[in-house]
Amino acid sequence: MARNLTHPPSAASLVASMRDLGYSLETAIADLIDNSISAGADTIDIVCNAAEAQPLVLILDNGSGMTGEELLSAMRHGTVSPRKVRPPRDLGRFGLGLKTASFSQCRSLTVVSKRNGVLCGAEWNLDHIDAADEWVLSILDEADIQTLPYVERLEGNGTAVIWRELDRLGEDETGNRRDEVISEKLDVLDQHLALVFHRFLAGEIKEHPQITITVNGHAITAFDPFCRRNPATQVLPEEVVYIGDIPVRLQPYVLPHHSRLTAGEYDFYQNRSEFISNQGAYIYRNGRLMAWGDWFRLIPKGEATKLARVQIDFPNSLDESWTIDIKKSRARPPRAVRERLRQIISQVTGRSTTVHRGRGQRLFQDVAAPVWERYADHGGIRYSINGTHPLIQQLLERLDRDGKQSLNVLLDSVSASLPVEMIYSDYSTHPQEVNQLPADGNVIERLRALRAALWGETTGDAELFREVIRSTRLFERHMDIVNQYIDQDFA
Repeated sequence: MARNLTHPPSAASLVASMRDLGYSLETAIADLIDNSISAGADTIDIVCNAAEAQPLVLILDNGSGMTGEELLSAMRHGTVSPRKVRPPRDLGRFGLGLKTASFSQCRSLTVVSKRNGVLCGAEWNLDHIDAADEWVLSILDEADIQTLPYVERLEGNGTAVIWRELDRLGEDETGNRRDEVISEKLDVLDQHLALVFHRFLAGEIKEHPQITITVNGHAITAFDPFCRRNPATQVLPEEVVYIGDIPVRLQPYVLPHHSRLTAGEYDFYQNRSEFISNQGAYIYRNGRLMAWGDWFRLIPKGEATKLARVQIDFPNSLDESWTIDIKKSRARPPRAVRERLRQIISQVTGRSTTVHRGRGQRLFQDVAAPVWERYADHGGIRYSINGTHPLIQQLLERLDRDGKQSLNVLLDSVSASLPVEMIYSDYSTHPQEVNQLPADGNVIERLRALRAALWGETTGDAELFREVIRSTRLFERHMDIVNQYIDQDFA
């Protein structure tokens, strides 16, 4: 008959493995902010002091704080079973986040908490665990706590998480290069928190107060991935899927074409996201963004659909159905949600394609005789210079047979050598930097040259001239001068 044997793992080996679950600095700090928000905090300050002899990272909140007994429970690995029903506003999951996130970045984790004026503190030190090969937790007394940096900033209730012995922050770099690495990580941290907690930062979560997050004194600005303040953003009808009797809400959006963004909006979005990789579903658990930029293999990502987004909201009571990972950075929708998402994807991506292609189509459709023409036939899609354009027709009339043949060969060569791949690459990554307009010069002289190319010394037709100007796009920045020239010289 089999016998039972209590066979605990090696503490030193297990904690070393836990350090490599895949956390980055930003995902680790986000995991700790979850705890602060769950504790009702509305102010969370992050300090990264890497200039001192003993660098540290501090996450300080003004939440409800903990008693000594609650702190011991929080410092225990596996505090709460993931199967236990959590309060609706709780952002936790496995009861591991505080420890695993912290150990991924440091070897010394200290937590000090204050409730109703009473301080308590505890510390995990990986060197102590390695030496004893036991889960040795240090309980701090009042004197120990008072020697810790920044604890004086705990006013009223709140909690301070202090990371020291930051053996991974600088990635073994030294001097200026180490400073650059840390600075880059803090920039990524700013952008990550601005996105992951944007609904809390904007005060959109009814169950929570609007929160403020600072990094080294700099306030984080919410980054709305759906650009909802822009009137050109399309908000499609919301869909609701029930898992049992629990609703999952799917809200589709189509972002504006970049030409509809202000310069400030464009810079803000361009600096914080890459539209192609960030298209797809945005999954929120209790208002906290868990995962984004994925169509779950329902459709491939593409340039034409890069403006499509679907916001999906579910409560923590559906965690088992969504297979949340420890880092809370991966979530897979249950089958019923995927099926509904499949149904609405064609609509939202179709709208995205329409927006993305719309401006290009108008360049062809808004003028009677465009310089370029688009053909979609059995040979595929191709672009060709329009041989019937008035400028080309006027030139052909002035050439002899050999000249006409040479011009047609030139036009066919220009059309065939259009650098489509380079244009696609430049436009998809830096659309506002692609500018076909010529450098500003003497506008009147160019207008006269264009008029002479069409009619020589004769007067010509004012409306045809205006149409040709629109087709060439040579004077888009100077239409006031164009209109004045036509009104005066064609009178």
